[in-house]
Amino acid sequence: MKPFLSRWAVAVLAMLPALLLAQAPPAGRGNAAPARRSFEKFTVEGQPIDKRAPELDTDHPVFPGQTHAPYHKTVDVAVTTIASGLDNPWAVALLPSGRFLVTEKPGRIRILNKDGSALHTITANMPPVFYRGQAGLLDVALDRSFASNHRIFFVYMRVVDADTCVQAVDSATLNEDAGTLADVHTIFQGTPFTNRAVSQTGSRIAIDPKDGNLFVAVGDRSTGDPLPLQAQQPDKYLGKVIHITPEGKPAPGNPSMGLPEVWTMGHRTPQGLTFAPDGRLWEVEHGPRGGDELNLIEKGKNYGWPVIVHGINYPGTKIGGAIVEKPGDGAAALLLGSGHRALRPGLLSGRPLPAVEEQRPRGRPGGDGHFPSRAGQDDKVVNEEPLLTDLDQRIRDVRVFQDGAVYVLTDGGGGKLLKLTPK
Repeated sequence: MKPFLSRWAVAVLAMLPALLLAQAPPAGRGNAAPARRSFEKFTVEGQPIDKRAPELDTDHPVFPGQTHAPYHKTVDVAVTTIASGLDNPWAVALLPSGRFLVTEKPGRIRILNKDGSALHTITANMPPVFYRGQAGLLDVALDRSFASNHRIFFVYMRVVDADTCVQAVDSATLNEDAGTLADVHTIFQGTPFTNRAVSQTGSRIAIDPKDGNLFVAVGDRSTGDPLPLQAQQPDKYLGKVIHITPEGKPAPGNPSMGLPEVWTMGHRTPQGLTFAPDGRLWEVEHGPRGGDELNLIEKGKNYGWPVIVHGINYPGTKIGGAIVEKPGDGAAALLLGSGHRALRPGLLSGRPLPAVEEQRPRGRPGGDGHFPSRAGQDDKVVNEEPLLTDLDQRIRDVRVFQDGAVYVLTDGGGGKLLKLTPK
């Protein structure tokens, strides 16, 4: 497995909410979007896989190498089904025992044996999860000291009242043999917002390997056109990356950006968050139509949404002043381009990868699995490689675990856990 591990690296990837691909446009954005430009994946050595022009006619790279890199063939993969019949799975983690911990969006945590067979389904002691659209039980992460304290963290949309829900992070102690949770309590709760806003929820967790503190990406949940400015409001957690201790307190060293837990602001729909081996934090963000991004998350930065933006609204209208860049704001390390669906960054040889993307093919309601492999020098992408293009399923989560294999979680009522290994 060593050649596979060195090629694919040691990181986690996470998928966007499924309904972003198939749902009707949200209220306030028009009744129907015009047809998007068709996407043909080019696999000619040395040429870009995506040759379409930007959706925003005035869009442009802020620096050289900010857009797609040439195609390069690296490896063929074998795909093995580990588990099937999962109900809208959203995230998978590997326990030290070799078992799998899987969240299902309706509000369940599944424990699977090494061979993928069901061991336990946990519903007791779960908090009130608001499940609709992109809202539900989302990411899960193991405490840095899980082997001794059995502590997990999960992020979800919590019911507040009949009209309101909120992103929250809970801590719990897992007994995997018994299939139970104890000491379940909320350590962080964001800004309550109307439960009609079930898009752009974001919500991913990255545990700092140095001190065990949590970085949690929170979507802005904006609806309507013109877009509201929650991500730019310092008194709201919406559209922010927060930085907290395992007890939910503001982590030491946070910048002064309004609320004491906030690390960065100006985010739309964070769909991925992970640490590179060099200790830097990377985020993949589902932007508007044609504006997905890979961002290096740096303390105190404003990443611009929705004032600074690549792409357009889904009905085809421009966003605000269609400003692409502004001095002082964080620029995307990579623009994932038009019509892509971004995931959690992966790592290759210690350098960041933009990770898996998902395309919406014409004539089918589902999405292809698309796995560009990208190796970077000085944070510049040098190649891409689409894999799993014949899967014809939405991909929810992708992780590289300790055995060096790539594990893929597909979406929907019959979700699967797949294992990718080199042929």
